Amino acid sequence: MYLHLGEDTVVNERDIIGIFDIENTSVGKHTKEFLASAEKSGSVRNVNYEMPKSFIVCGNKEKETVYISPISAATLKKRIMRNSECVMRN
Repeated sequence: MYLHLGEDTVVNERDIIGIFDIENTSVGKHTKEFLASAEKSGSVRNVNYEMPKSFIVCGNKEKETVYISPISAATLKKRIMRNSECVMRN
């Protein structure tokens, strides 16, 4: 299944490593360092330039990408749960 992160950005749920609330997690030292490193390496993708509410870390064998999304982590979680329920019913 795929998860819509906003605008025209969709990722494969299998590639998602983590979904994080940007307000609660970006204050930590390690998270700041991680995001700065991802930005420096060019692996950060802004879904759009509205107020960011979450960041999503995705990775596969080729690379790791950090998406900055205007959609809250709670809403993204609900979308994943809804996708899971649809798969279970079919």
